Amino acid sequence: MTCIAAPRALSAATKRALRILFIAKHVHWEGGLHPSDGTHATYHREMRSVLEQIGVDLQLADSYEALFGVPDVDFVFPLLNRGGFLNSEMLLPLLCERSGIPYLGASPILRGLSDDKHLSKRVAAARGVATAPWAIFRRGAPIDLSRCPAARKWVVKPNASSASWGISAAYDHADIAASVGRIHQEGHDAIVETFIPGHDIEVCVVTVDGEPYILPIQIVEQHDPQYLRTYLEKRNLVDDQAYAIRPLTDDRIRHEAERQSIEMMKEFRPFDYGRFEFRLDHQTGALSFMEVNLNCNLWSKKTIAIAAGQIGWSHAELIETILAESLSRHGLLNRALDRVAA
Repeated sequence: MTCIAAPRALSAATKRALRILFIAKHVHWEGGLHPSDGTHATYHREMRSVLEQIGVDLQLADSYEALFGVPDVDFVFPLLNRGGFLNSEMLLPLLCERSGIPYLGASPILRGLSDDKHLSKRVAAARGVATAPWAIFRRGAPIDLSRCPAARKWVVKPNASSASWGISAAYDHADIAASVGRIHQEGHDAIVETFIPGHDIEVCVVTVDGEPYILPIQIVEQHDPQYLRTYLEKRNLVDDQAYAIRPLTDDRIRHEAERQSIEMMKEFRPFDYGRFEFRLDHQTGALSFMEVNLNCNLWSKKTIAIAAGQIGWSHAELIETILAESLSRHGLLNRALDRVAA
């Protein structure tokens, strides 16, 4: 069983003393579903509301340009992860490093490592964590299909993407070549891996008292284990969803998911919050590492918030805990106390 921790809270003095810049693409959104980003816009607007509810001294921005200069802030809360270009997840942390401003989440190099599915799988292999056989096809390099693992069905996707954007199934080498070519034309590297019929296991992690804290593990159970989840489903741009998210109750699988996640975390700390994803073979029960999402979706309807709710945390308490722990890691709680004393 997961040991239940209490959420962390910021003092009123800290909230007054520290200026926090929240950067998200849709921070000013006032509508429903976005035409292309779907609930991603709803998510950004909700996060703004939660931070306002928490009561921090908040500034808002919706583009990288906010950090081209040096803003008069103490801390950056970056959610502009999908910037429309390759490896965009690294840019806000890099700009913060350039300006010397502390920020939420992992360092740029760790963000890049986690966002590169091929390199993350190399980490898994190096640490003895099982992962599905795969091949990487970098844009501009020869496409040698003989490097593809033997399989009856493959998954082809951008090597650095989120929410299953650009994902497709392939059943022969002609399918693989066409999918890899399409991904390359769109400006991305491609990864090809053996398809494992089954369900996704999601291990969400936050920081409590400076240490990784694993929230209740969830299983994303497919109605059909052979089905491949799509971007449209994950962004709620279609009416029907072919899966359900529920707590993982199988102790054997849960303990193995915890063990493998702890092993992977050793390469990615500190990261403040994130999600480690595995694939459960529905026939054999074997678990295979799939990918790491260090700055995972914090929307109240997504896995990390669902998991936090299962130990009694509200969505606002989850966000405040993540923020408070990161501020503490950067030494900003002491800075706030010094300002109050002055």
